[in-house]
Order: sequence, then C-alpha cells, then structure tokens
Amino acid sequence: MTYTADIHKTPRHFLPAGFSITDWDHLEPFFNALVERPLNTPADLEQWLRDMSEVEAVVSEDASWRQIRMTCDTENKALEEAFVYFCMEIQPRLQPYADKLNRKFIESPLTGGLDEKTYFTYLRNVRKSIDLFREANIPIQAELSVLQQQYGVIAGKMTVVVDGQEYTLQQAAKFLEKPDRALREQVYRAINDRRLQDLNPLNDLYSQLIAKRQQIAENTGYENYRDYRFAELGRFDYTKEDCFQFHEAVKQHVLPLVRQVYERQQKRLGLDALRPWDTEAVPQGEEPLHPFKNGAELLQKSERCLDALNPFFGDCLRKMSSLGHLDLDSRKGKAPGGYNCPLAESGAPFIFMNAAGQMHDVTTMVHEGGHAIHSFLAHPLALSAFKEYPMEIAEVASMSMELFTMEHWDVFFDDAEELRRAKILQLERVITIFPWIATIDKFQHWIYENPRHTPEERKDAWLSILREFTVDVVDITGLEHYRSHSWQRQLHLFEVPFYYIEYGIAQLGAIGMWKQFRENPAHALDNYIQALSLGGMRTLPELYASAGLQFDFSPKHIQTLIEFIQKELVKLYL
Repeated sequence: MTYTADIHKTPRHFLPAGFSITDWDHLEPFFNALVERPLNTPADLEQWLRDMSEVEAVVSEDASWRQIRMTCDTENKALEEAFVYFCMEIQPRLQPYADKLNRKFIESPLTGGLDEKTYFTYLRNVRKSIDLFREANIPIQAELSVLQQQYGVIAGKMTVVVDGQEYTLQQAAKFLEKPDRALREQVYRAINDRRLQDLNPLNDLYSQLIAKRQQIAENTGYENYRDYRFAELGRFDYTKEDCFQFHEAVKQHVLPLVRQVYERQQKRLGLDALRPWDTEAVPQGEEPLHPFKNGAELLQKSERCLDALNPFFGDCLRKMSSLGHLDLDSRKGKAPGGYNCPLAESGAPFIFMNAAGQMHDVTTMVHEGGHAIHSFLAHPLALSAFKEYPMEIAEVASMSMELFTMEHWDVFFDDAEELRRAKILQLERVITIFPWIATIDKFQHWIYENPRHTPEERKDAWLSILREFTVDVVDITGLEHYRSHSWQRQLHLFEVPFYYIEYGIAQLGAIGMWKQFRENPAHALDNYIQALSLGGMRTLPELYASAGLQFDFSPKHIQTLIEFIQKELVKLYL
C-alpha cells in the first residue's frame, strides 16, 4: 500500500466552511442540532456520527492552536488570554453536551447494529466517559486546564548567564557535555540554583493541582485521583499492580546495567568520583557532538534521515514545514520541553521543541517525528474518535523512530567515530531513562495515595523513592538541596498527571521493534506502519500484536529486552 503525506483539511459537510470558534453562542446551535436530530435508520446514525466527528475535530483543533501559540510565546498575554477563554468559557459548556451525545449514542437501538470490531474501542471509551461525567467537576476541570499551563509560564522564564551570555536552561545544558569540568560544575549549579528560585511557586502550584484533582476523584466516587485517572486514561489492559511490578523489574534488571554505564563514563573521564555534572561529559581532548547548528539544519538533516527509511516519513516533515507547523529552536519566553500536537481537522500536526545544537535534540526531533508520522497515518480514519490512540502505542511510534533512524545518522555525522559515539549515547539513554520513569511513576502513586500530605512529607517521599532508583556510582555529596525538589523539572507531573509509565511500556515496545528491524528492516517497518494506521481502533494488546510485539512488561520480558540492548552496546563499545 502507498502512503502519502499530501493530506488536506477534512472537507466540512455539517459546519459552514468559514466557521471559526469565537464564542459559545455561535457554537452551541450545532451541538443542539446533534442532540435533537432523530435517528431512525442506520444511515441516519452513520451520518450523525460523521457530523459529530466533524464538530469534535473543529473544536479540538481550535483548542490545540490556542495551546500551541501560547507555548511558543509564554510572554504574550493575548495568547494566554485566548487559551484561558477557551478553558473557562467554551470547554465547560461543551462537556454537558458531550455527555448528552454520548448517552444518545449508547441508548440508540441502532448502535447495536454497528460492526463490533470497528466500534469496540470507541464504544468502550464512550461508556467510560459516561461513567466518569459529573456536572460538579466541570468548573474544577476548567480551573485545572488553566492552572496546569502555569508550569510552562514559570519555567519558560528560567534562564542562566554563562560567560556573560544569557541562555535558557535547555540551551545551557550543552555546557554539561564540555570537557572543562570546572565549567560543567558551574553551569550545573547555576541551572539548579535558578530552579530553586521558583521552588515555592512550583510547590504551591503542585499542591493546588493535587487538591483539585483529588476533589474530582471524590466527586466521581473514587477514593483517590490515581484510581480515577487510570479509568480516565482508559487503562483497560493493565493495573496499578502491573506498574509496581515494572518498578521492581527496573531495580532488578536495569539498575545493574545503569551502574555499568556510569562506571564506564567514570573510567572514560579518568575520575576518582563521578559527579552529576560529569554524566554527560566528554573526556579532555574530545569535543561534544555537534550534529547541527540550528533548527533549519536539524530539519533538513532529519528529512534526509527519514527519507532513507521510507520517503513517506520524510514527506511528513516536509508537509509540516510547508504549512509552518514547526517551532524547533530554543529561545527565552518559550515553554520548556517538546511535543507533537495532532490537528484533528487539518491533519498535519505541529512539532514544538527546544533545540540547542545537542545530540539529544536529534533524538527529540526523530521522536516527535515518529509521533507526527502516527498522526499522518491515522488521519484518513473515518471518525475523530478512531484517531485517538492510546499513549502506550503512541510512544512506541516515537521511541521506535529514535532507534530505527540510528541506521542513517551518518547524515548528522560524517566521522565514523562520532557516529559510533552517537549510537552509544542513544542506547545508553535507552537504559538510563528507565530508572527515571520508574521514579516519576512511583512518586505519583505516592502523591495521590496520600493527597493531603505536606510539602515536607512530599520532599521526604521523593528523596526516598529517588534513592531506590539511583546507583551509588554517581557521587551526590552536598547536593541534597538540589535533589530534594528535582521532581519539579518534570512537566508531566504538572500538566499530564500519570502520563509517564507509558514511556517505560513503550520503550520496551520500541526495543522489540528495533530487534525486528535488526533482523529484517522492511518487515519491521511494514509492521510499524500497519500498527500506526489502526489509530485507536483496536485494544492495546491488539495494536502491539499488529506491530509484531507482545504487550508485556513482566520482569522476565524486561530482562530479555534489556539483555538484547546490552549485547548491542557491547558491539559498539568494542
């Protein structure tokens, strides 16, 4: 089958072609029409679903653009106000209508005649939404939508001065790769001192978020927000106990390998003690990797890299570039992090990141590129709901692309030794990210199992969990004041609670995809495209199976995959 990135905005049949969302009064009549429309035949139901999907896509894309524009310029008050307006004036009025439409769909006798395989996951999600809907939660959810974005506003203002020049924290991180150890320590301390300036505002913000999330859970009949959130995220295929098992498997099978990675780094640098500002550094006489100079070069090289895998992949980036759907370079006033934002109506998503010329920016670019390819592949599906896939498969799309593209990183590195170093860094990162994923996830379980904790208790719990997943090769003497609130650098805690274990589950899937790729590249890429093209129309185990993967994060499976990565690393070390 041939795939094309030359997708176009979905034609409108229900909403006027020029309609845009300005206020609720102009939007509400379309929802009323859907609620009141009689459904007498299967054809009526199918047309009603298509029209509802069209409205959902327009609303979703409008909200997405408001968020994109605000994160690109957190200092622009008008953009923030536009986002807040949607959260406070539009979204709360949408939710009761969404519930009415869900109930109309489920209660229609015609729904029973729909193809079970096609609509199974859609109907399961609709029933879940009905179960969780409470009028009392609408204003709280609106407040949360606004509050959560304050993290980006606060973090977007964080800068440090190095050698007389101001840098964002993302830009300053490149100095941690330098061979000059004194400079690395200076920058490490400067970054962490700057974070400490906002320790209390971020602590207060998180406390507010926790309280409001707990209230939502209690309003819905749940003892805690963790249990509510598992239901809201549609975690039908695994439980909190599976997450606890993952944490233990990381300690048992991954931490020993993390220890080896850091011991190797200590030996490379010739140090008596490895400090946190040494973990990313290169030895004296060696320069950090410089895969690109700016966002434009990063894009051009990424396109070539993806082309070598499959021209369709490169075409996706070119299409986004032609539409202005990329914002790649780091700058002051820009929110931290990176994301790919699907755009439900126009189809071509938006990639946001903070590139600063480092190796990990290449990883971020191809990671978000994998998400973008997923968006392109799912866009042709008939209904908006079909395109809403679980995060556990979404992150397989992105993390697999990090590993697939290594075969063609010669576009970033002419020198064979630099290419080898880049691949080692990537595979070591695959290993060393697991303890952080387990730490963040276990911390969230504690946070929401104990929602009325004090900031001091939060700090103690964080440090206790952090120690569980930290190897003693890295000397942290005298740095407890930095470590005690280091959770604050993880935006997911503030903006998308409990969205983090997905990275661990998906990393296992990505390793499995790469194992396939090493054995048969064409077959692996076919499996990859096939799974992503299904959107959210299958259960998680079925989506994994369509990619040739097991949906399994038991200790035994984790051990098998980690041993594979270890063998690949040993080949590169030699």
